[in-house]
Amino acid sequence: MEALALERKAERNQQLKERLLELKQEKNAIILAHYYQRDEIQEVADFRGDSFLLAQKAAETDADVIVFCGVHFMGESAKILAPDKTVIIPDERAGCPMADMVNVEGLRELKRKHPNATVVTYINSSAEIKAETDICCTSANAVKVIQSLDSDEIIWVPDKNLGHYVSQFTDKKMILWEGYCNTHDMLTVRDVEEMKAKYPNAEFVVHPECRPEVVEIADFVGSTTGILKYCKESDSQEFIVGTEDGTGYQLRKDSPNKKFHFATKFLVCPNMKVNNLKKLVRSLEDMKPQIYVPPHIAEKAKLSLERMLEVK
Repeated sequence: MEALALERKAERNQQLKERLLELKQEKNAIILAHYYQRDEIQEVADFRGDSFLLAQKAAETDADVIVFCGVHFMGESAKILAPDKTVIIPDERAGCPMADMVNVEGLRELKRKHPNATVVTYINSSAEIKAETDICCTSANAVKVIQSLDSDEIIWVPDKNLGHYVSQFTDKKMILWEGYCNTHDMLTVRDVEEMKAKYPNAEFVVHPECRPEVVEIADFVGSTTGILKYCKESDSQEFIVGTEDGTGYQLRKDSPNKKFHFATKFLVCPNMKVNNLKKLVRSLEDMKPQIYVPPHIAEKAKLSLERMLEVK
């Protein structure tokens, strides 16, 4: 029975893939997929990447339609950087709890308290927050962004764990917002120690969105892209992975002979996983749900994103 069900699923997926190719040509569409998406989505994407790479691709593309397979704030960033394009996401319920942990009123209040501070906002944030921001960053370029600023005081929004990690690479005063990624913050030292006991030859690689005490015991700390690059180039044959389990697709693709063990079974972002192949095809057929960012917000938010893209 199980074999039959898998066969039928494979047939359905094949039909969906064929339909997707037709729709992409018909609508001159490009599919961008974050590394945390389901395997079936990453497989059909034109570009897989982290927030930074996908923001760059959105800004550069000559496609008429961008289908962003990620969460809502990523679609917003694409729309802000490519305002003349139609940007759609397969499921508008794909939000980000961390992005929702910061609000405009709270950020404005913090800015009033620290008038000389530069506001640096992690790209995992809403367009409204980006509009209140001096410069954005991603986990891949956060340290470079902080080091590029003249200001001695930084208001860091919204991820305290990433902010804590970045603060180790600067003498600037960092005022950290109390937000966090529900998925990464779940990983504990105990989880890692249990895995290390089970796989003593494995290196532990971790995303800086994890708790400071977890990051401290890692063999390598880096953004999603950084982790992928490290695992691909490392001589080690076995890894304990401390980031979202969707990265397994690219890790296995890059290094089919290496072993990857996720540090806990809970490293799954439910918001990223609401998108699937069927919804992706339907969104292109119906051309919705579309991402809309009010022009007055988009204009201000674009400055903070463009400044980020300029940091070398």
